[in-house]
Amino acid sequence: MKSPLPVRNGVNATRLRLPDEGPWKTALEYILDRFDHVNPRGIGERFDRGEVVALGGAVLSRETPLTDHTFVWYYRELPVEQRLPVEITILHQDENLLVVDKPHFLPTTPGGMYVAESALVRLRVQLGIPDLIPMHRLDRMTAGILLFSVNPETRGNYQLLFENRRITKEYEAVAPVRPELNLGNEPLTVRSKIVKSRTYLLAQKVEGEANTETTISLLEQHAAPQGTVGRYRLQPHTGKTHQLRLHMAGLGLGIMNDPFYPVLHPQQPDNYDEPLQLLAKSIAFTDPLSGAESFFESSLQLSGFA
Repeated sequence: MKSPLPVRNGVNATRLRLPDEGPWKTALEYILDRFDHVNPRGIGERFDRGEVVALGGAVLSRETPLTDHTFVWYYRELPVEQRLPVEITILHQDENLLVVDKPHFLPTTPGGMYVAESALVRLRVQLGIPDLIPMHRLDRMTAGILLFSVNPETRGNYQLLFENRRITKEYEAVAPVRPELNLGNEPLTVRSKIVKSRTYLLAQKVEGEANTETTISLLEQHAAPQGTVGRYRLQPHTGKTHQLRLHMAGLGLGIMNDPFYPVLHPQQPDNYDEPLQLLAKSIAFTDPLSGAESFFESSLQLSGFA
């Protein structure tokens, strides 16, 4: 369903489903009851300003019966966010695609405590493109190549590339070296079944048919104070959450500065001097509109292998 409210300050309006029945006579009564922790005066004022809207653009008033509409949209009152000290670099922009280098620590899309401070909202505001949508996602702690769709009319063409796995991605990571794995001479392909629950922070490897596949190779290595470290090429053939981090940790090659794998560390404020050493290095595909071969490479470098 397309929101009847336009994007405001780079953020989409929120959709709410109203119940078919209940003790509430009006939509306002239900919303006040559901969000009883929110200032009731402020909720009422949103109705008065015409900022609570149903499918088709019908504006709700304080008296609108509960059962008149199933879905309504409204703008959230967003807290003031402190700007993260990281910047996005634009690598390519045309009428259909935007390609950027996403920095470490910046989420791809709004979520939790980060709304304005997400790559999507920053770029919508900066470029004045309210219809901008990410074609895929990177973890907040992962940096590198990120593609956005600029044009809703051609968006489906590019979405099919991802759905049909006709995109080639390559990552780089810095991690310890285990000589017995011989990854400098022969790449290793890791396959496993990974599940990720909405209620649990970590992804988990479980028994069952593999749903993930990653090819790992060691590009170079050098001695460091903490031991020999390597720069690795990671080629994911699937795209599960935390797949690369979990596959590396499963080989005893936990990625440098990873607070999740192989051991979950206590939550701490972000340390901008020690980002996760994982970079979405490049992406390649055949453009579905022009037929041209497209290749984009990150300009970022991993500091752990300086």
